[in-house]
Amino acid sequence: MKLTILGGGGFRVPLVYSALLRDHDAGRVTAVALYDTDARRLTAIARVLQEQASAHPDAPVVTLHTDLDDALRGADFIFSAIRVGGMGGRACDERIGASHGVIGQETVGFGGISYALRTLPVVMELTERIAKLAPEAWVINFTNPAGVVTEAMSRVLGDRVIGICDSPIGLARRVLGVLGLQSADATIGYAGLNHLGWLRSLTVDGRDVLPDLFASPDLIETFEEGRLFGREWLSALGAVPNEYLHYYYFTREVRHADQLAVQSRGAYLVEQQARFFDELGHSDLAALQNGSAPQVGSVPRVDSAPQVDSAPQVDSALQIWDRTRMERETTYMAANRESVGMGERDPDDLISGGYENVAIALMRGIAHDQRARLILNVRNRGTLDQLDADAVVEVPCIVDSSGAHPVSETTLPDFGVGMVVNAKYVERQTIEAALTGSKTAAVRALAHHPLVDSVTIAGALLDDAMEEFGELAYLR
Repeated sequence: MKLTILGGGGFRVPLVYSALLRDHDAGRVTAVALYDTDARRLTAIARVLQEQASAHPDAPVVTLHTDLDDALRGADFIFSAIRVGGMGGRACDERIGASHGVIGQETVGFGGISYALRTLPVVMELTERIAKLAPEAWVINFTNPAGVVTEAMSRVLGDRVIGICDSPIGLARRVLGVLGLQSADATIGYAGLNHLGWLRSLTVDGRDVLPDLFASPDLIETFEEGRLFGREWLSALGAVPNEYLHYYYFTREVRHADQLAVQSRGAYLVEQQARFFDELGHSDLAALQNGSAPQVGSVPRVDSAPQVDSAPQVDSALQIWDRTRMERETTYMAANRESVGMGERDPDDLISGGYENVAIALMRGIAHDQRARLILNVRNRGTLDQLDADAVVEVPCIVDSSGAHPVSETTLPDFGVGMVVNAKYVERQTIEAALTGSKTAAVRALAHHPLVDSVTIAGALLDDAMEEFGELAYLR
């Protein structure tokens, strides 16, 4: 099978490739096409994959592409993981939000809407090319804000686009861990939208074990979400919220922590990415001198990791990437943790939520009819009564050769109904703004978001975003 990754120069691509390397079953992915508009980033990430592959004789062959059509042709599956405006765009959203006293995080509130408005026009162009050049391919969307982007793509691709997020599976894994259970043994009950959902049940051997958590208050604050939300609030809900709901439940505290922070999350990542690609650039230079650096269109496969003869010895590309990844994970949602006095992350929380493994299971389920139950972003199809059939929701699904099918008994908690319905309206207005160029729809989206507390501020936020981002010139 051929897998094409749009945004192939993205930092998390090695996680996907590592999952492919662990898959040795018949019918596995054997070819990976990385597409990116930035050849420098593409080549740098390819060096990491080159080292990952060195110990695997059957590693999928990787090709690099800056031509979209070449990357798409012949694809069986397509991962969409693009970032329009780069990490600098995220930092800018955070700065604009802070200047108006609102949270600018990249997937919720103003930041999420701004990010979607500059991303959706590009995504829809990609979607049209996919429909033309790879109409039989299945698209797995990682591009944030994932629910909005998946729903917009579904208007062209229908059910052949499926969104993935690692937050729900990571949450379930952590809860099961404190209960001393294995995640593979559990049926996860989860309902909501992307970055706005709740873990409602965990069934093991026919019994829901989630009440065991609330029956043992001392356990609640021994895992990430328990410390983030607190035992009293989780006990009051009788469910465990997705970590991103901290922005909604503790808005004032997060905003205060943002104000006290030395720099925003986006600004930190801008600096970290610059260091990362600079280090990889030096590694590329050394490899070029040895004649082994991969070029665009080549196959980045070598028998062993490249060595640099000069002293002092520099880290390999894979070592640089892994060190950088751990730094990113350690500082993830730092302002939220600071707002409740959590301190450093627990080492167990640094483990990937496993979206790359979910992606492999999803591909195998579809390509080889290997039935699986996964939490995915798909069209509602009557699953959540409060939303229409075409609304993309994040719910448990059964995957088989015909696609992903939401589990019918999924329900929202009563306290989450209003939040979900309102959030879906905001998402729909954002999509309307992006697809029609309506500035009015964009203002409606911002003004109705609970993290934007003034119509006047909504308009000011959009004006500042339009002034900062040339990509938003289409809004009228």
